[in-house]
Amino acid sequence: MNYRVLYRKYRPTDFDSIVGQDYTIKTLRNSIVNNSISHAYIFSGPRGTGKTSTAKIFAKAINCLNPIDGSPCGKCSFCVNFNENPDIIEMDAASNNGVDEIREIIDNVKIAPTNGKYKIYIIDEVHMLTTSAFNALLLTLEEPPSHVVFILATTNIESVPITILSRCQRFDFQKIKEDKLVENLKGVAEKENIKVTEEALLEIAYLAEGGMRDALSILDQLSKNKETITLELIEKEIKTISTKSINDLIDSIENNDISNFLNMVEDFKTRAVDYKSLIKKIIDNISSRAKKIKNSGLVTRLSFQDYKNLILELTEAFTKININVNPYTIIEMIMLDYFETQTKKVNKVTKLVSEEKESSKEIVDKKIESKEENDWVKIRINNCFVNAQKKYLNEGKEMIDNLLKDNKIKGKAKALLIDANLVVASDEYLIFSCLNEHQANNANELCKKIDDILGKKTAFISEEEWNREKEEYIKNIKNGKKYELIKEKEEEKVPVLTEVFDVNKVEIV
Repeated sequence: MNYRVLYRKYRPTDFDSIVGQDYTIKTLRNSIVNNSISHAYIFSGPRGTGKTSTAKIFAKAINCLNPIDGSPCGKCSFCVNFNENPDIIEMDAASNNGVDEIREIIDNVKIAPTNGKYKIYIIDEVHMLTTSAFNALLLTLEEPPSHVVFILATTNIESVPITILSRCQRFDFQKIKEDKLVENLKGVAEKENIKVTEEALLEIAYLAEGGMRDALSILDQLSKNKETITLELIEKEIKTISTKSINDLIDSIENNDISNFLNMVEDFKTRAVDYKSLIKKIIDNISSRAKKIKNSGLVTRLSFQDYKNLILELTEAFTKININVNPYTIIEMIMLDYFETQTKKVNKVTKLVSEEKESSKEIVDKKIESKEENDWVKIRINNCFVNAQKKYLNEGKEMIDNLLKDNKIKGKAKALLIDANLVVASDEYLIFSCLNEHQANNANELCKKIDDILGKKTAFISEEEWNREKEEYIKNIKNGKKYELIKEKEEEKVPVLTEVFDVNKVEIV
């Protein structure tokens, strides 16, 4: 008996075996149950997510003589003879993309189905059709015969004309989640008696990038060795690196271990690891770390901003790498800049000493002013609570997003507003939370400038302080306390600037 590759052997044959597309499957099944069949559908999404398989199962269900809960029964004459049924016409637009092929369809749609209720056309990779072919298809979709159903599939929905899309029911197939991929791979491995470690399954799921077909193809390829599939085997056969290795690489930067970093990169070069896969995995890893820092306030040697900058630099390098330049050299040079060398340490100490002297000089004044500074912030929070509404919060966020997008806020103010989170707003006030008290104090120093730009009175507090204020507000509301406006005293306001700012022209550096 001829060997069948795994992705063909385990191709879904009914709706229950489609993985990770629950909403789409539920809707299609309901359309069968309720006998509400549209004349045209379009399935879009990444490769290997089940678009063509779903199209075939749906086509089978449409003409099934005894559908069960919207699924084909698999026993009637139509289900059994589905692959030889002349009423099911499949076409691959990647290789048959001309107007002649579509005209042939147009000529045949008028002919009634031979066996079933509907004649069904499945056109895969429909975005590959030529403009003339699309125009010809449009003629049929505008006035289709009642016995015809079109099911179009594409991995590039942006290339399908809007005139076609507007005449189809659209279903977007999502990348399959890694846990779903692992679960399915584990089942296949057990049936095929393939020995594979849990770590290896996770790695295969990661490499598949949300596609079940790719996941099964990788498992199939690795199983040919007739040995247990491990992370080491994957790295050797697929020329990739494990998530654990990437984590160790980034740990070496975080721990300022240059020697280990260089050894690991040299090992990647020797093993000819695909640099595109390497960059992608590095970006995924540091992105996860950056979000963890932002969410938890975790203090690490590399800050959120460091990781953000590293992502941007690697992304830019990825798009500009020249074929004549060793990509590893670029990756190495970019990442080495994030290690703390002896020179950097000396400069850092010098800077800290200088800042300490400056800080000591101002510390008495700061202590004296801190209460007054805190007072005006408290007043603005109180006044914001007087008329705080969700609509003002949404309007404030939209305004800030637009100003940032149009580049009307620059320099330090821009950085502060990007990192800050608008937490409560009224018709006159905007209150922001920052990661810590230090950031909040820096932002409040620019408060008057930010007031002028946003056209409202603003104040910044730490996330910890905001949580306390929020709890207090909820408690007061429950107890029936009514907030009243408090007038800001002149000495409690932030200093008034002598410059006049035009909100449409302002640049803060």
